[in-house]
Amino acid sequence: MGKVYLVGAGPGDPELITIKGVRCIREADVILYDRLINKELLEYAKPDADLIYCGKLPHYHTMKQETIHHFLVKHAAAGKVVTRLKGGDPFVYGRGGEEAEALVRHGIPFEVIPGITAGIAAPAYAGIPVTHRDYGSTFAFVTGHRRKGEEESLRWESLAKGIDTLAIYMGVSNLPYIQDQLICHGKDPFTPAALVQWGTTRGQVTVTGTLGNLTEIAEKHRIQNPTMILVGPVVALREKLRWFEQSFEPGKMGEMAVAESGGVG
Repeated sequence: MGKVYLVGAGPGDPELITIKGVRCIREADVILYDRLINKELLEYAKPDADLIYCGKLPHYHTMKQETIHHFLVKHAAAGKVVTRLKGGDPFVYGRGGEEAEALVRHGIPFEVIPGITAGIAAPAYAGIPVTHRDYGSTFAFVTGHRRKGEEESLRWESLAKGIDTLAIYMGVSNLPYIQDQLICHGKDPFTPAALVQWGTTRGQVTVTGTLGNLTEIAEKHRIQNPTMILVGPVVALREKLRWFEQSFEPGKMGEMAVAESGGVG
């Protein structure tokens, strides 16, 4: 019997993976990897490792989730070390819990290697702390993309009134709906907001504004997934704390697109 490692690859910057995560890549006989992992991480793999792409796009799945489960079980049952390499953290909107359940059903030993999730890392690279003593002590991870028929299961009033900072994953295509629901349930439309596309990578784009004009800003700058949506007073700190873009040498800023709009940042 082999073993499966469910590994969080981090949000995009290849240096943000854990040491244990790298070890799992190096020791793997089989690596099943997602679309959003940084491909540089595959350079740690053994020359004879079997690399299996499991990437998914909105409305198009290269490999069905059930097929991924099948491969994890099949290779581990054959005595191989299998690393399931997932963007961000495997248990934060990564369906890692479903994969772990499949392994348990088949008696396959496994370990979960946490990773840095984009909901924390993308705002950090944009100069936005998700918590701050003077601006907000509570934050929530929210998926902006739900199974059909479950949209209303989100407790919009609780999110709008009870949480200081919202970090919304996979929400660009539903941004008008998210914006309307938050405002309708009591969120101030002038609440600072930001969109961070391809966070922590050289292609990071950060756009700021307010909740009330966020859809307009996204359309103007053609923001697409993968993008984190941040809503909360902490977004106002970006103007002072935007360290990532400023870390590039003069003359190289053209390599990163940075767009600013709206009344914040």
